[in-house]
Amino acid sequence: MAMLPNPLPALAADPTGSSLGLALPPGRLVHDTDGGADGEPLLWIAEQAAGPQSWEDALPARSVGLLPVLVDLGGSPLEGWELTRAATTYPGDHDAEEVLAGYWTGEAWRGADSADGADSADGEDAEGHGSPADDDWPGLAPAPAPQADPDEQAAGAVGRIVVSGDVRVALVHARRSADIPAAIGWGGPLNHEGDVARLCAVLRSWEERFGIRVVALGFDTLTVSVAAPPRTPEEAAAVAAEHYAFCPDNVDQGCGSLEEYAAKEVLDRTLWTFWWD
Repeated sequence: MAMLPNPLPALAADPTGSSLGLALPPGRLVHDTDGGADGEPLLWIAEQAAGPQSWEDALPARSVGLLPVLVDLGGSPLEGWELTRAATTYPGDHDAEEVLAGYWTGEAWRGADSADGADSADGEDAEGHGSPADDDWPGLAPAPAPQADPDEQAAGAVGRIVVSGDVRVALVHARRSADIPAAIGWGGPLNHEGDVARLCAVLRSWEERFGIRVVALGFDTLTVSVAAPPRTPEEAAAVAAEHYAFCPDNVDQGCGSLEEYAAKEVLDRTLWTFWWD
């Protein structure tokens, strides 16, 4: 699928987007915030907090290649997010299962220290991280039966997010919703993964299997809507394993066990939220 040219630069001279057929509220363009020299803006963000209608009002921008996402500033100004595309690759160059299996077995997080023999005898790396899981990688969870339209599910989920905090609607030039974090060089999972495009490859897989849409980003949080969530404990357990590889802090610093996490945070849940320490 061909990608439309980036329309964000046009908003510098046309803040409302009228030349693009849009009617944007007051907002501003955000460039690389990590001191880089990225020529094109990364995103447009509204000046005012989002309301119940903000998501729907932003949807016409999809016709020119801009996708909506909620940005939860949560006391952390966007200028402090260290957004940069300098170290970000293309999500389509990575395989979701290979990425997750690498995290599950520890191949991705051990890094260079492992090659130098710096892993300890008890399976911890030089920084004291334990192995992500004791069992073999179980493989990708099967896709449940289709249940809802993903875009309609995303629109319905927004109302549960904008009710609190300093949440703004933003527009990002991205090929698909799963690519939004990579498109802006988001660094939320930096302590887990330095190239967010690898995680976006997993999000692409979840788009295809579970109908997810990236609906909100915080400084270190990611929220997706889910159109086809797991409906049985067995399905939830399989998805929970993927979540653990994707974001181990959700379990390790949350409920502490995959079984409890699957029951409380995955089964029948139409919003998945991830947080990296």
